[in-house]
Formats: sequence, structure tokens, C-alpha cells
Amino acid sequence: MSVADSLPATGLPIGVPAALAPRRFGTRFFRSELWLIFGRRRNWAGGLVLASVPIILAIAVKVSEPQPGDGPDFISQITGNGLFVALAALVLELPLFLPLAVGAIAGDAVAGEANLGTLRYLLAVPVHRTRLLLVKFGAITVFAFTAVALVAVVGSVIGLVLFGGGPLTTLSGSQLPFAEGLWRLLLVCLYMTACLAALGAIGMFVSTLTEQPIGATIAIVMLAIVSQILDSIPQLSAIHEYLPTHYWLAFGDLLRDPIATGQIGNGLGLAWTYTVVFLAAAWARFASRDVSS
Repeated sequence: MSVADSLPATGLPIGVPAALAPRRFGTRFFRSELWLIFGRRRNWAGGLVLASVPIILAIAVKVSEPQPGDGPDFISQITGNGLFVALAALVLELPLFLPLAVGAIAGDAVAGEANLGTLRYLLAVPVHRTRLLLVKFGAITVFAFTAVALVAVVGSVIGLVLFGGGPLTTLSGSQLPFAEGLWRLLLVCLYMTACLAALGAIGMFVSTLTEQPIGATIAIVMLAIVSQILDSIPQLSAIHEYLPTHYWLAFGDLLRDPIATGQIGNGLGLAWTYTVVFLAAAWARFASRDVSS
């Protein structure tokens, strides 16, 4: 019998704990986290609320077409191309509904585990705390993209059914082929995902400070609302560009011809900064935290 044949199934010599075996990189933990998020009925209910907005908007516009100057430009252009239903719905949901959806997931990320008493057992697997935070944040980012894409897809489908497609008229006045319009819509979704992921990183940090997920969610949503209020006060213009929500609506530049990259670049840079800073803060807090529940 060879030496290899004498080793146990773990591949380690007899007497060496299996916990010391080198772990292979896998996606099981990440897939489990996604299943936890997308398998909850309350998140499905939230998704139905998000999807209902573009449907209600499209039906309302179909019943009573807006006149020029009524509401945002996206709403007045819905009748010309159904893709604008998706864009208008995203504009309507970005101030509150989308931050609320992401805030609920981010606030529950660590605080929810602590509240249920599962955090201690999760770390006893053992799962490294850094890996846990990265997996949680990755799942938040996936959820953010899914929420944005849900609104965009539902809005596009109902809009194309009720108003048709064809060339997309940009905010610059030129027209783009329908396929190019879909590509621009995808870019809008990716940009909004980056902005909401930054809010999710802030939420991750807040979630490490408490064991009450509802309190963490409220704090995150209030932060987004207060940031938007401060951004609307001209006397506070000196701090506007540092507010986490300041560049959220800059995605309109993706619908110009050619694409204006100035505000988009600033928005992505600010989102990246908030993400890095608050993930580092969450790691610093969580790495030294005494987990007793």
C-alpha cells in the first residue's frame, strides 16, 4: 500500500484536524447568500412593488397622453418610444423605492444574522470575516442590479407593447437605432447599480453597528433622503459634489449623442470612493467585533 492510500479522505495525515486543510475557492457560500436573498417572500413582494411602477406609469400615459412640458422629459417622450417607460420609471423609483430595496438588504446583511443568532454559528464554520463581508457585499450588488434591471425590463416590455419601438431620440435631439437604444439602457442600469452598490456599502457598515436590521434599514434610507434634500439646497452647493446621491441622475448623459462622460465619470468615482471607504470601515468594525449572538 502506498503512502497516498494510507491517507484519509481529507488528504491529511491521521491526527491532523480537517479544519487545517487548505480550502479551495468556491462559490457555495455566495450562492447560498443569493438564495437567502432571492428566496425570501418579502423580497419578492418588494420586487412586485418595483415592477408595478412602470406598469402603472405606462397605462396612465396611454390613457392620458402628457402634453409638452408636463413632468420630466422622459415622461413626455414615452409616446414616441416605449423604451422611455423604463427610463421614466427608473427616474421615479430612484429617489426612494430603489434605495429602500437596497437598504433593506444591506441593513439585514450582518445585523439580520446577529438578530437571528446565526452569525456566531456562521463564523464557527469557520468563515473568515473578510470573506463574509465580501460575499455579503457581492450579493448586495447583484441584488441592486437585479432590482434596477427588473424595473428596466418590465418598463421596456410594457412600453414596447403599448407605444412601440423604433429609433431612440436622444436628449441631444439625434436618433439612434433601436439596438443602440437597448445598449444605452443597459449602460444606465449598470451606472445606477454602481451608485446603489455604494449605498449598499454604507449600509454594510451601518449593519455592523447594530443587531437590529430594521433600524439599520431606516438609517440607510434616511441617509439617502437627507442627502437628496441637502443636494436640493443651493446654499449648500459647496458640499453637493460630495453627497452620495449627487450624481445619481447623471445617467441622463448616457442618453446624449455622443455620450457625455464628465458627470458619469465623477459619479462612478464618487461611488467607488464611498464603496472602498465604507467597506474598509465595515471590515475594521467587524474584524474586531465580539460576536456573541
